[in-house]
Amino acid sequence: MRALIDVPLMLLVTYTMGFFMYGFYRQFMARIQNRRGPPIWQNLYDNLKFFSKSETLSHGPMFFLGPMIMMAGAVTTVLFIPMLKDTAWLQGFSASGNLILVMFLMVVGPLGNALAVGASGNPFGVMGVTRGLTRLMGLEVPFFLGLALIMVQYETVSISAIMAAQPTLAEWTLVTNPLIFLVVLLPFIASLNASPFDVVGAPVEVYSGPRVEFGGRLLGILMTQNMMLSMAKYVLVVALFMGGASNLLELFVKVFVLFMLTASISAVFPRLRTEQAVDFFWRIPLGLGVVAVILTLWI
Repeated sequence: MRALIDVPLMLLVTYTMGFFMYGFYRQFMARIQNRRGPPIWQNLYDNLKFFSKSETLSHGPMFFLGPMIMMAGAVTTVLFIPMLKDTAWLQGFSASGNLILVMFLMVVGPLGNALAVGASGNPFGVMGVTRGLTRLMGLEVPFFLGLALIMVQYETVSISAIMAAQPTLAEWTLVTNPLIFLVVLLPFIASLNASPFDVVGAPVEVYSGPRVEFGGRLLGILMTQNMMLSMAKYVLVVALFMGGASNLLELFVKVFVLFMLTASISAVFPRLRTEQAVDFFWRIPLGLGVVAVILTLWI
């Protein structure tokens, strides 16, 4: 009975937070560039508008199935990440999963994206997917290494248990092992497709990247899954490094602080080329990861 309320509530929370955060991001970037920017709820308006429109293109069954795979990956990722601690609510199916499962679910989206764009045959889309998969090879190694080190540090794969092991600020992973946070942070920004690693849908270079052929409801689905999956990743980092949250207000504040950190980094640094991004991940985050392995296992 609880799941009938818990599941839609978790989806609603990530959906609302996602559109608010990215609406605020557009305002934030506009003010940096001395512009007014669109209203903070413009992304939500656009998303609802897309769902009211029909598709104008068709490239076969996989072109429609790909976005559904991506949406399924986003929804399941949200439902296997506990949002709050010390409560039975907003837990989803996290009791039946763990951090290893979440790591696998997060790569479902790129798979569905590649299948759909491959069916379209658009050169800009294919170029964007190729860039994305290349970048994925670079970011996954340090990102998953950092998550593995967290499991080693707390000797558990349960996200709820990791949150419970950080009851105070002094016991946050961010404080006890900040090197792991640095290892995860940079690939985490890339997984959000944020600057300086936004090579997939890079403006001017590849037009709209993988989404160039999509419109109407399919574009609305892609937009929705992107917002929900991004928020799920933020909630995961908050749970692993910042002690999780005991209520929705605390969760929102912590996610917002982390969001502003990543947004500030995106606003400062210019976009890297694909090969530069991969080289960066295999040098800086992976190098820090090797040092973190030594410190975590020995100290």
